[in-house]
Amino acid sequence: MRTKRGVISLLVVGFLTGSWPLFAHHGAASFDTSKKVTVDGTVTEYIWTNPHVYLKVDAKDEKGDIQHWVLEAQSVVNQANAGWTKTMFKPGDHVLIDATPAKGDRPVGLFRGRIVINGQEFKRIE
Repeated sequence: MRTKRGVISLLVVGFLTGSWPLFAHHGAASFDTSKKVTVDGTVTEYIWTNPHVYLKVDAKDEKGDIQHWVLEAQSVVNQANAGWTKTMFKPGDHVLIDATPAKGDRPVGLFRGRIVINGQEFKRIE
């Protein structure tokens, strides 16, 4: 009986210890937090969902080629608390958005700073 309890206890402790990383969040490790870019383009899609809100924007790079940017914000609850709404961005809107870019050359970023939609500036996100 003691051996059975010991084995079960070890299994439970092992499971809890092994599952701890599952509770961690990915953070901003894939983004270059020392840089900021301004994405100037046209909204193609706005995804108001958890765990993150996303905005897809077509923007021209320095050569004039279209880049398909994916910009990530926080959760729906956090964005709503910052004054965002489900209909804040619409396909076709012209936007200027400051973002922290992903490491490497991918057109991916985190919202950081200025948000201008069709010429109207909104609350800054820092």
